Amino acid sequence: MEDNQNMETGHKRRVRYSGKYPKKFSEKYKEHNPEKYKEHMQHVIDKGNTPAGMHISIMVDEVLDALKIKPGMTGLDCTLGYGGHTSKLLEKLEGSGHLYSLDIDPIEIVKTTERVRAKGFGEDIWTPIHTNFRNIGQVAAEHGPFDFIMADLGVSSMQIDNPERGFSWREDGPLDLRFNPGSGQSAAERIKSLSRDELENMFIENSDEPYAHSIAAAIEKRNRAHKFIETTAELKALIEEVVSNEKDIKNLDKDGQKEAIKKSCTRVFQAIRIDVNQELDVLYEFLEALPDALASGGRAAILTFHSGEDRLVKQFFKMYKKDGIYSEIADDVIRPSKEECYRNPRAHSTKLRYAVKA
Repeated sequence: MEDNQNMETGHKRRVRYSGKYPKKFSEKYKEHNPEKYKEHMQHVIDKGNTPAGMHISIMVDEVLDALKIKPGMTGLDCTLGYGGHTSKLLEKLEGSGHLYSLDIDPIEIVKTTERVRAKGFGEDIWTPIHTNFRNIGQVAAEHGPFDFIMADLGVSSMQIDNPERGFSWREDGPLDLRFNPGSGQSAAERIKSLSRDELENMFIENSDEPYAHSIAAAIEKRNRAHKFIETTAELKALIEEVVSNEKDIKNLDKDGQKEAIKKSCTRVFQAIRIDVNQELDVLYEFLEALPDALASGGRAAILTFHSGEDRLVKQFFKMYKKDGIYSEIADDVIRPSKEECYRNPRAHSTKLRYAVKA
């Protein structure tokens, strides 16, 4: 009788799992509905962890301080993600003005739109737009210029935690790594098409991987044998085998070897993700178009997460300040507090820079 009622009402049973707690992402029913299980989410956050499927916004206070938002302004959040920064920017508008938010991810933008709308932010004050932030010039031509613009260049935790997206070496899944799964080559297709030298250069330029040569050679060897890498677990296993056989790693104790492998996995996955999504090219185009998207006196704040990004932002800000396009830029990079890094370990590598248009 109960099953019939479930069918009639469209009720869907949650996935069953073995053991006391769900281990697979697909089984974590609370993380798939964080608004319903707020107490559980807060408990995980208080322990210094990020709940799977959630994203904790980084350096919110510092971003708001840099942007100096006032009611009535028109703003742009170039990287909507989970909607944390967007929600805080909207709160600062106090119901007056308008915010536009961009996201290239067709999967997450739908979920986040529902999440932000549920907080009471209607079409009169907030508009989400499905596009890459490299298109800021087109967005500004239609909706700008903007009094404030922010961009969080980090990968959202929802993407990292979902093994079906292939962003993390920690869980087995298809080697994809695309922000927009419906566009461009997947990571598996990309590394299949590159030569050893191209792979090596990618690992060095995008993540300073010390074992780039050996890892690239091992991938090329598999490609020649038509044993192509298709999953995150296969790539992790290859990196593990290569790094553990390096002379300097063999001399380390077990914990040292484990840590070295972990770091190489992180760097290699980061390098491939940057390449697949053309992240540095996108950032270059964004920074080039940023001044024209800002109104006179408008402020921009950018959060970066690795040296290549920060270096590019710093160079553009300094160049435009010298040319008189920006009247002010951050003198030094702004870092998250120790307290925030404890609450959210993913904040450790974050750097914030801001600029003000003349």
